Order: sequence, then structure tokens, then C-alpha cells
Amino acid sequence: MASLYTLGLRWQGRRLKNQLEAATQEPELAQQRLLHQLLSRHSDTQFGREHRFDQIRTPLDYRRAVPIRDYEGFRPYVEQMIAGQEKILVNEPVRMFTMTSGTTGQPKYIPVTAGVERGGSRLMRQWLYRILQDHPTFLNGAVVGIVSPAIEGYTPGGIPYGSLSGRIYQQIPALIQRTYAIPYKVFEIADYDRRYWAIARYALARQVSFLCTPNPSTLKRLATVMTHQAESLIRAIHDGTGGEGLSAQRPQPERARQLEQIFHTTGALRPQDCWPHMDLLGCWTGGSVGAQARQLTADYGPLPIRDLGYLASEARITLPYQNNTPTGLLDLTLNVYEFIPEDCADHANPPILLSHELEQGQRYQILLTTPGGLYRYHINDVVEVTGFYHRSPLVAFLRKGRDMSNLTGEKLHVNHVLAAIAALQRQFHQPVGPYRLVANADAMRYELYWETAEVPDQDWIEQLLSALDTALAENNVEYAQKRASQRLNAPCLHRMKPGWAETTQRWAIAQGQREAQYKWPILTQQPLPLDAEAIAQTYELTLPYAHPH
Repeated sequence: MASLYTLGLRWQGRRLKNQLEAATQEPELAQQRLLHQLLSRHSDTQFGREHRFDQIRTPLDYRRAVPIRDYEGFRPYVEQMIAGQEKILVNEPVRMFTMTSGTTGQPKYIPVTAGVERGGSRLMRQWLYRILQDHPTFLNGAVVGIVSPAIEGYTPGGIPYGSLSGRIYQQIPALIQRTYAIPYKVFEIADYDRRYWAIARYALARQVSFLCTPNPSTLKRLATVMTHQAESLIRAIHDGTGGEGLSAQRPQPERARQLEQIFHTTGALRPQDCWPHMDLLGCWTGGSVGAQARQLTADYGPLPIRDLGYLASEARITLPYQNNTPTGLLDLTLNVYEFIPEDCADHANPPILLSHELEQGQRYQILLTTPGGLYRYHINDVVEVTGFYHRSPLVAFLRKGRDMSNLTGEKLHVNHVLAAIAALQRQFHQPVGPYRLVANADAMRYELYWETAEVPDQDWIEQLLSALDTALAENNVEYAQKRASQRLNAPCLHRMKPGWAETTQRWAIAQGQREAQYKWPILTQQPLPLDAEAIAQTYELTLPYAHPH
């Protein structure tokens, strides 16, 4: 089955690769053509008529006719679509909405049309094709893909909303589905623990060669469940049981004996032992989840990781083509891109650049025009140009915009925090995490929330907090100045009870955040709802501030 699949993948992927290759050689022309196609296709819509799409001829015309908007600017249009009205933002039927958290208390609903689905499918096929060039055997075994449910509910107009990745998983042809280890119905299990148990049960029953899901924390959780639930998982594979609500499977006593031997020998069911022929992992490797991706080696071994690319509910944006890097090619054939230099983001009329005008090493906020009806959409993301492929920029997602705290003019950014924690890990030769830095406006200080089962002594804590203070100052000159002038007080540390991070993630998912999209918050303006009750002990820094030289 895998050979038929890879044969088709090679044929389709080569054609799609050639199309994108041509666009990377003439990015300005490719983007102009795509903009014209999208505006022509959707000119006979409410939004298109309001903004006179039929009169737009150039990118400059487009900027003059269509103002930049965030999601709240599109919400009135989307609400009409949710109610079932047609030809509002797009001139084709809406098949579903993807739902994601918004900047307000209301979630965002992103329209998905047939064109959006085709574009996402093309990008995924090309991503797989390029992996196949580097890892010819990565599809020889079973594939484990972990997704969110395709349908989580219906709008008043009867249109489903849920996860696009789940919908794509549902639509995989039956021939290809045989290579997938996890039945789709597993992802519809509402209970967090039962769902992971079922994922582990079906995955362990197969010899897996490729494992793919956006968030590396999902892979960490899977590895934990495999060991902590080893006995029940082995028994279910031996007996052929699928678990509550799942159909029975073929008993596999031989596979169960293999797993039992691994468990008795190593005391764990680590993925690297259970799946010795696994070729690589697919997950995000950059942004705030990059540290989690680097921790996967302990359970999965030194496998290469292919980043899934810069993708969001609003759009699929980049195509990574090398291992162990979040850098990818802009998909110039799917979306139209505009960029605002990061240092001009707060300007009333910031300069707007197109993809061929970007510079290596510079950071930009990105504006999207998509086949799903978002026009000059400000997604509030910051990307960095890491190089060029022909004449097209290579970009990597860095972080969400405005990830900044400013108690007294220090303008501390999440990147400063990431760099400071990395310095601590080098200095103390041990990982720090899960952690979060929280601004305390009342005490005028930053507080490090850190989950650890160990109870450190006061001297060690003093050294750690002093090193954190110094590292923040070294990475942010304003922080150094405010500490030196005592406008900022010394940081403190809250030792968090074991399980704090997992409980926080469960809470976020229970509030409606999709698991695959969950990102651990590194820097926040205040504690999150479950933080206070999870504090085991608080430590203060008494050493004087040492200004870095």
C-alpha cells in the first residue's frame, strides 16, 4: 500500500514543486498574478463591492482600497456567514469554519472553502514529497498523525466548525488510511486521558515509521502515557480490546510479548525502543515550542524533525524543506503576503513591503490575503527572514506580536526571557521548565513560576535568581537601567507543584482551545487562573543587584 501511495505522492509532488520553484524565481510576478486571481474571483461579494475589487489593478491600488484589519474588523462579515448568508467575503460556499481563540473573549471563526482545502492539501502533498526525497523509507511503516476533531459543533446556519486537520484526516482515501495507525474516531474521544490512552494503544500495535502532529508537547504526552499505562496497553493489544467506546481489534499476542519484553528490560515503553524503524518526526521546532521539541530526544532518540511549517487557522504559509529548522519557503501560490518592519509596527502609517523587498536577518509583522476571504489580515505574528531561495525569502515564525511586558519602561519581550532562560540552562547544566515569567505590577518585579519536584536549598535559589536577574539585564538594556535605579525590584521564584503545567494545559483545552494549537505562555502580564493554587513555595532574592558590565 505504501508503494502505491508514494508513487502517487512522487507524481503529484514533483508537479507542485515545479510550480512553487517557478514562483520563487519571480516572486513579484507570482504574487501580482495571485492577487489579481483572488480579487477577480471574489469581486462579486459584499466585501468585494464595498472595496471596489473590480477597479484594483496594482498592489498600490489594493493598499489604497483595502485597509489593514485584524479579526475584529472581519467579525461582522463572518457573523453573516455564520448565519448562512452567501457571497459575503468569498464567492463560493463555505464548507466549514475553523475555530481558534481570539484577542477578545469571543473565538475566531475562519471560513474554509473548497479552494482553501485544495490549497492546504497541495501544500501538504508537497511537504511529504520533499521529505520523501530525503527519507525514502519514512512511509514504509505505519503513520501516526494526531489531529483535533473535524466537527466540534454547527453554526446557526448549519455550517460545521472544528479542525481543518481533522477534516483532512477524515477525507484520506481508504487505500491510504490503511497506513494510518490511529482511527479517526479516537480523536473524537472527549476525555483527555482516554484519548491519549487510545492513541497509544493503536500506535503501539503497529510498527511506526513516521509520527506527525503540530505541537511537540503532544509527543511528550504520548511518550509519558506509553510508560505510565504500559500494563493496560499491553493487555489490550494482547486481547484485541480497543477500550471503552472503541471497537475490538485483532488480538496480537506476539506484539504484546515484544512490548512486555521491552518494558521488563528497560522499565519503560519509550518510542525509540517500541518503534526501532521510525525515520523521523514531524512537529513544530520554532517559536515558544522549540524548547519542547528539543526535549523529545530523551524518549524518541536522536531522530531528525521536519517542521510542519508556519501554519495557523487562518492560513498555511510556509513549506519547510530541511530537517531541524522552522525555516520554510513562503507558499507564493496560495496566499498574498505583505510585511511591516517590526520596528515600524506601532507607526500610524508603517511602510508596507512585498516578499521580494525583504532583507535577510530582519523581522517583520505579516499581513495575509487568503483564498478563504481574509484581505490584508493582520495576524499579529512576527517572522524573521533567514535567507533566500532563488529570489524568494525564507522565513521562520518567531512569536506572536506584542508579547511584551512594560512595568516601568523596560519593554521586556518574550525573546529576552527565552534568551535568559537559555543562559540559565547553560550555566546550571540543567533544564528549567516548565516555566513562566509573570509581571507583578504591585510588587514591581518579575516572578518566575517553575515546576520542579526537587526542593532546592536557599543558597542554590539565590544563585539561580541572581543569574536570572543578570541574564535579563544582559538581554535588555532598559531592564538593566531600571534595576540599577531600583525602579524594578529583584525577581522571585515560585516553585510549582508537580503537574502544574499539565493541569494548566487541560484547563485551557477545557475552555475551548484546540489541543494542537495550544502554546504554553512564556511571559504574561498576570498569573493564569490555576497558578496561585499550584505554588508550593516562594523564594526571594536577597543578594544585591549586580549590574552586568
